[in-house]
Amino acid sequence: MNHLAHVLLAGDDEALRLGGMLGDFVHGRAEALAWPPRVVEGIRLHRAIDVYTDAHPEVLAARALLPPPYRRYAGILLDMWFDHCLARDFPQWSAQPLPAYAADLRAQLWRQDALLPDGLRRFRGYMERHGLPAGYADPAMLGEALGGIGQRLSRGNPLDSALPVLLERDAALQECFEAFFPQLQDFARAWIGTHAP
Repeated sequence: MNHLAHVLLAGDDEALRLGGMLGDFVHGRAEALAWPPRVVEGIRLHRAIDVYTDAHPEVLAARALLPPPYRRYAGILLDMWFDHCLARDFPQWSAQPLPAYAADLRAQLWRQDALLPDGLRRFRGYMERHGLPAGYADPAMLGEALGGIGQRLSRGNPLDSALPVLLERDAALQECFEAFFPQLQDFARAWIGTHAP
């Protein structure tokens, strides 16, 4: 899952939400990281969500829908596409309107600036310029984001041409997402209840 999903799945706890954002920007053992314990739990939740997602039958089915050479990059493509699905139908998943939710998240990242690594500070600027994560509802913004990710990878890849492939499979991918995401919500709630009550 991508940023919007990780933050939404962390619930209303700002420390868990920050950990959800940090998960893609920090590496190493979570307990060795120099953040408050609740933020570290958010990083652990992020990682647990990733493991659960990668092994889920609906996600594996979605991966199988992508043809070569895109299937090799299915992890990135599905993370981004599922955030698109989440953003596009946000009222189905949250009582808060998406623009307000996205603005609240960006405001939180400014409030917690001292805890952010440089990579997340740079990404926060990108979020501001593009109105993310609400902008992920727009396929054009998603295509631009995929192209940017592709440029940052060390080897040649087809990410800049993936949007039409995803759009052609929209209905099937949406079906996978709608079957998967409620189960992921249940998993995240149970994980928080057990590990970070």
